[in-house]
Amino acid sequence: MALTRETKAELLANYQSDMAGVPHAFLVGFSGITVGQVDDLRRRVRTAGGGYSVVKNRIAKLAFEDTGLGALSEHLTGPTAIAYSENDPVGLARTLTEFAKDVPVIEFKAGLVDGQAVSADAIQKIANIPSREALVAKLLFLLQSPIARLVRGLGDVTPQFLRTLNEIASQKEEG
Repeated sequence: MALTRETKAELLANYQSDMAGVPHAFLVGFSGITVGQVDDLRRRVRTAGGGYSVVKNRIAKLAFEDTGLGALSEHLTGPTAIAYSENDPVGLARTLTEFAKDVPVIEFKAGLVDGQAVSADAIQKIANIPSREALVAKLLFLLQSPIARLVRGLGDVTPQFLRTLNEIASQKEEG
């Protein structure tokens, strides 16, 4: 189906408004995926706090020039979709990677994290970063560990000190 000039202008405006100020985005090739799988992917991406959109490459290239996604323009070849998030690139990358395990026809093309272009291989590495909650839990454990050891150490000192005093008292009674 051929697009009219008005439809193309409307798509361009939609891409620009949707992608303006998006700091995290991943380009995905989806050749060979079924409609049901796309629906499942969209649902998973929304659950992760992001958005998913199939793009027309030529129009997307024009839209990306005016946004921070210009570095991704060279990867707009073949059937392309963009998954984007304003908050959590790790969660989005993890969601896409998990879906790609179930549907191996998904191909990572490139990405943008905090405005910096990343390769397709880097998306896999980003997905393996522990979640924010896990990192906070590790930090709290590391901060708590020295304090807990100090308390345990002080708890051991009191019974030892009392035994020593008892030994001294018994020695004085004997002697």
